[in-house]
Amino acid sequence: MNTFGRVFRVSLFGESHGRGIGVVIDGVRPGIPLSINDFKTDIRRRAPGAYGTTERREDDIPEILSGVYKGHTTGAPLTILFVNNDTESGDYQLFKDTPRPGHADFTAALKFLDFNDPAGSGHFSGRLTLPIVAAGVVAKKMLAFSVQASIKEIGGVPAIPGSSVIPSEAEEALPDGSVEEKDNPWKDILAKAKAEGDSLGGVVECVVRDIPAGIGEPFFDSVEALISHAIFSIPGVRGIEFGDGFRAARMKGSEHNDPFTPTGNGWAKPVKNGAGGINGGITNGCDIVFRVAFKPTSSIAKKQNTFNFAEGRMTGLEIPGRHDVCFALRTPPIVEAMTAIVLADLTLLQ
Repeated sequence: MNTFGRVFRVSLFGESHGRGIGVVIDGVRPGIPLSINDFKTDIRRRAPGAYGTTERREDDIPEILSGVYKGHTTGAPLTILFVNNDTESGDYQLFKDTPRPGHADFTAALKFLDFNDPAGSGHFSGRLTLPIVAAGVVAKKMLAFSVQASIKEIGGVPAIPGSSVIPSEAEEALPDGSVEEKDNPWKDILAKAKAEGDSLGGVVECVVRDIPAGIGEPFFDSVEALISHAIFSIPGVRGIEFGDGFRAARMKGSEHNDPFTPTGNGWAKPVKNGAGGINGGITNGCDIVFRVAFKPTSSIAKKQNTFNFAEGRMTGLEIPGRHDVCFALRTPPIVEAMTAIVLADLTLLQ
């Protein structure tokens, strides 16, 4: 349910507009240097501020409640809390009778007999990815290889090599609370979608470099299966592909097959890496490469025709509140975190 992993176990708690959200991480190795400063970079990468992201502004300062002593992990469960401050819960009362299209309003109320907290989407909110990013910071410290994700496209427009949507401290604030980014290749399409009251999706690619061969378990605990499980736990994910992905279905066997070549150290690995670094659910010595498709933000300002359950009729719905035009802009550190969590768990199982 809210816990993932066997040895490196991550458990989420809290609601988007509740007092706070957080994570309990078990299986952390003792003696790892850890301080609040270690979380800053990835938390900032996930935070709003880039053009096209929400105007909600939280401090997102991690409070380490347990599992660290004198700047090092103790081996006991690590508990990290984030306090919620910038909440506007009144925006969400409307959705009790008229659930938002594309959201969990209806299914959450059905599953939990209307006892769920609907404000800010409650426990189903993308805000719960913040403690996932925190857990990912810890997981990365336990790995001897790198995990890096980046945006490949937004709204069908490819990324420009070297561009970034992470605003610098020096960039000038705009009236909507975002910042003017000088190298944002999607500024125009984001502005157009925002003006239309609409939203955009995107694709994020993740690469795990220098991972050794032999990690993973066959069938149900294959590397692809576990990464896919974790990635699909991120709100808004609509697809994942490894290596050649869906292009493989249009290839011949002679095109997709990947002969091995010597590496010069008495070992060998596939030439093309069409399988994305994994064969039979086990790492093959190549980089793990996969891409994740994120849907457009469901909460849009454009009027939609949907069902009002209280009145038993179709009605127009205009969604108030502060929402991302494209939440995919903020997802690379989340993808990295989920991947690192999976690999930390698998390496502890070796």
